[in-house]
Amino acid sequence: MSVRPVLGVAAGSALLLLGFAAAAPAPASAAPSAPAEYVTVDKEGRMADGSVTLSGTYRCLDGDGPVLVSSSVSRPSSDVHYSVGGAQAVCDGKEHRWENSGTVPAGALEAGRAHVEATLFELRPDGLLLVPVFHAVGNRDITLVQG
Repeated sequence: MSVRPVLGVAAGSALLLLGFAAAAPAPASAAPSAPAEYVTVDKEGRMADGSVTLSGTYRCLDGDGPVLVSSSVSRPSSDVHYSVGGAQAVCDGKEHRWENSGTVPAGALEAGRAHVEATLFELRPDGLLLVPVFHAVGNRDITLVQG
């Protein structure tokens, strides 16, 4: 099975779950604190010869299976997202950098405004299957630059 459909389903499920979590009110006694796990997107991405490179930071805790950072990019006014690679994550509680590169169809993107979504997820063994378990999702409007 191709990784792209799994990543798409995984990212969609994460957004749905994060929407429910965001809708839940915080207890009155809860003090704001830094998230235990997160993924960020840098404000600028690079384009060169049909390839796109995106980057950012992440932090995650231990996992039972491989943990990955996937990313996708789209034009601000489009519902079409283009997968831009994936990188294995190190989940040791420290902040790390991630960088993904991939090709997009000719003419799909141009320098200027774009939207990026990065997903930090684990492929947890469950019997004979690997089940995606989401750790964090980050979204950001960025600028794509040539070079």
